[in-house]
Amino acid sequence: MSKEYIINQNEKTKANKTHLIVGCGVLAAVATALQYLEIPSPVNFIALDFSDLPALLGAFAYGPIAGVLIELVKNVIHLAVSRSGYVGELSNFILGAVFTLTAGLIYQKHKTKKSAILGGVIGALIMAVVSYPSNLFVVYPFYYNFMPKEAVLGVYQALFKVNSIEMAILIYNVPFTFIKGLISVAISALIYKPLRPFLKGKTK
Repeated sequence: MSKEYIINQNEKTKANKTHLIVGCGVLAAVATALQYLEIPSPVNFIALDFSDLPALLGAFAYGPIAGVLIELVKNVIHLAVSRSGYVGELSNFILGAVFTLTAGLIYQKHKTKKSAILGGVIGALIMAVVSYPSNLFVVYPFYYNFMPKEAVLGVYQALFKVNSIEMAILIYNVPFTFIKGLISVAISALIYKPLRPFLKGKTK
């Protein structure tokens, strides 16, 4: 093995690492910006955003750990303007990490569009399942410090018949989270291939 070959390989490795860091940084910045662009839902303290999309793209392009790191950076930055005592950011990170990690791991085994979609759907499903205990035991108990439990339940009862917070979260929050994940999966299926050369640094 020649010295020139070793030098070239080292240079390629350094270039790949640099591109990985830059790519993750850009995606984290986009995710942070998207986190501020919320679409209100009928339950006024729940909103739809697309900040998981860049992390999902990162998980496909750079691996599942990259997706988790993008979720982490996004939420750490958002702590500066937190309105939930950091509880919302913690929950957002947990759910986003579960989503992108699952999708990235499945895609990593078979790097095809079908695998990416399957991984994303399974990731969205697991994220939705995890959202139930996350909301019930982490997020909502914090909100009760500012809004009585009965008032929170009343917001749901204005929309549909429900007698408990547990059922409200199961009927509304869990499907909402699943649909939110599916939207990110659908968009990623449309834009990942065109963006892949830029994400991989292979535009030439």
